[in-house]
Amino acid sequence: MPYTRVVLLTLLALIAFAGNSLLCRAALAHTQIDAASFTAIRLVSGAVVLWALVVFRRGEHSGRGNWLSALALFVYAAGFSFAYIQLNTGIGALILFGAVQTSMIACGLWRGERFSLLQWLGLLLACSGLIGLLVPGLSAPPLSGALLMLAAGVAWGVYSLRGKGAGDPLSVTSGNFIRAVPMALLLSVLLIKQASLESAGVGYALLSGVLTSGIGYAIWYTALPLLKATTAATVQLSVPLLAALGGVLLLQEPLTLRLLLASLAILGGIGLVVLAANYHKPL
Repeated sequence: MPYTRVVLLTLLALIAFAGNSLLCRAALAHTQIDAASFTAIRLVSGAVVLWALVVFRRGEHSGRGNWLSALALFVYAAGFSFAYIQLNTGIGALILFGAVQTSMIACGLWRGERFSLLQWLGLLLACSGLIGLLVPGLSAPPLSGALLMLAAGVAWGVYSLRGKGAGDPLSVTSGNFIRAVPMALLLSVLLIKQASLESAGVGYALLSGVLTSGIGYAIWYTALPLLKATTAATVQLSVPLLAALGGVLLLQEPLTLRLLLASLAILGGIGLVVLAANYHKPL
């Protein structure tokens, strides 16, 4: 696949990830929909659209998803939704993709991928930004919401890693979404007393499921086999800045000094990791 196409696919996927944060936060902070219902509608609508795309394409493809990846997808989606009851868009995205980075880079290094000195410095800079965000203080995020988002990030890291070489991206993503649906419906049944549906919230959930989740994840699974695990983890750290800017512009959320400095540190770290990969031999 041409390099420009890989870059374009990766960029589209990252925009979709940021869109998920915005849609979820908008639904849970500005409408009456509950987190379990949002999760269920998101996964069901994503599964329906992906299944329809697979049927429309009419072909035999290797890889149909699996239950472990579906479980990781469900844990990510549920933790993501419940965390955004408490967290602002940018802070939630920073915590999420910090956990993603940690899990995916650890796996990549364990599999034999190596960082150059500049890449290690970039990783240290990015991690320092995330740590600075979570240090207790007046603008520190709620602990319970932060822990839920950390769990969601680890689950997404597992899901992303399992996507490398899993088969046809659209077919695999469809299979994983379909398998995650009964898990989401069971969660909704268990929390039925807290259920609350509202038209705007349902609309946000549908947009998240159809566009930024279903189609966005299929795009991500297409790009994943062409990226190292460490690179895939690091480029996702650009999502928090996109989400934070969207939260400020679209949801009137505050742009705090802590969030700004953390974002600058993370993006600086990303630049070092990605650029150094092309110009320095690994240690």
